[in-house]
Amino acid sequence: MEMIVMPVTEFTPAKARPLTDIEFCAWIGQAMPGDRLEYHRGFLGIDTTAVISTLPEPERRRLGALASAAHRAFEAALVHLVQVRVGPDRFAYLAIARTKPRHAPIPFSQLIATEEAA
Repeated sequence: MEMIVMPVTEFTPAKARPLTDIEFCAWIGQAMPGDRLEYHRGFLGIDTTAVISTLPEPERRRLGALASAAHRAFEAALVHLVQVRVGPDRFAYLAIARTKPRHAPIPFSQLIATEEAA
């Protein structure tokens, strides 16, 4: 699936508003497999580190929470995380939605056996 980039118009802001961790999670909930979201542009390791980041503290914390949410989504097999170099020391960080995992139902007899063992 290709990423569609809309041209900048009077109706499209030149710079998007920063994404929050909650908005990222909401995107995962509605994303179809193959959908892509650029959740940061810069150098994530530097931008989230207090002593070297040039971001204001509230922005750095917001970005840290967003990066943590992206990593948790990756660990839960909900997204692929990709970085694309866009310049020297500058990357676009993408989340690509995966097929949502299907959990097999646990048989009632197994639930009872587990409860009795506890």
